[in-house]
Amino acid sequence: MTEYQVTPPACLAASKSHPPKSLVMPRGAWDTHAHVIGGDASRPLVVGRSYTPPAVSPAAYVAMLDTVGFDFGVTVQISVHGTDNRMIVDALRAHPTRLRGVVAIDGTESETHLLELREVGVCGVRLNELFAGGSTSSQLQRIAARCHELGWHLDLALHGNRLRALAPQLNLLDIPIVIDHMGWCAADKGIEQLDFQAVLDLVRLPNFWIKLSGAYRMSTKPWPYAEVGPFVRALAHAAPERTLWGTDWPHVALTDPARMPEPGALVDALARQLDDPALLHGILVNNPRRLYGLPGTPVNS
Repeated sequence: MTEYQVTPPACLAASKSHPPKSLVMPRGAWDTHAHVIGGDASRPLVVGRSYTPPAVSPAAYVAMLDTVGFDFGVTVQISVHGTDNRMIVDALRAHPTRLRGVVAIDGTESETHLLELREVGVCGVRLNELFAGGSTSSQLQRIAARCHELGWHLDLALHGNRLRALAPQLNLLDIPIVIDHMGWCAADKGIEQLDFQAVLDLVRLPNFWIKLSGAYRMSTKPWPYAEVGPFVRALAHAAPERTLWGTDWPHVALTDPARMPEPGALVDALARQLDDPALLHGILVNNPRRLYGLPGTPVNS
């Protein structure tokens, strides 16, 4: 019988960016979650991926930051590049005073290689079970040990049910841990769902951080994603000094143009969900600087 290789589906390119309309971006604002993407022979995509995104250069990401009003950004390793972090390194070398990086590893890398990554501005490692291609929770203990050695944080791209199942192990880790996309809990199930309550319990621990990113992925309704508001407020009030925000640009894995968000509009949605200027300033400026450190300075300085 002939075997056919299934081509991962193509996803949409990001829409044009605009500044937010309801919020003047503060000086020193951060976008803590975005991706740079290759795809050519020099920076190939992994074969076993969930989707095929358009290429996104470091320059294009910085241009988006400039348009929306962010001074700093964090390039987070995308699943389609597996543990090949060269696009992240390219971005950090090209924009050392604007960007930090979060990579994917399998935990077997040499100390020399990991120190080289830290030298260019890498400050964390991502586990990603949301899409095929990333490091998974089966490598949790090994990767957490490497993060501990390097002074890095661990970034978890896991659904709420996986976070709930892994909570006993996560509770024992003595490194900073960041949860992506509010734990990716379905907004239409409400904040009382067990998965989200487990996320809240983790976020209340002093070494856990939460990203208020991905509202458009959680919501069944269009902008301004009102049903996500209770989740945003619950998390921000549970850990006001450990709450972050990111655009999730270029919004990969979307095939419906009606669902494609725009970064400035996502900032406007956040401002609607959290009508508290002091809290917003902490989320956009103070908190990320404490976790990631100022780009252009040594990691953990």
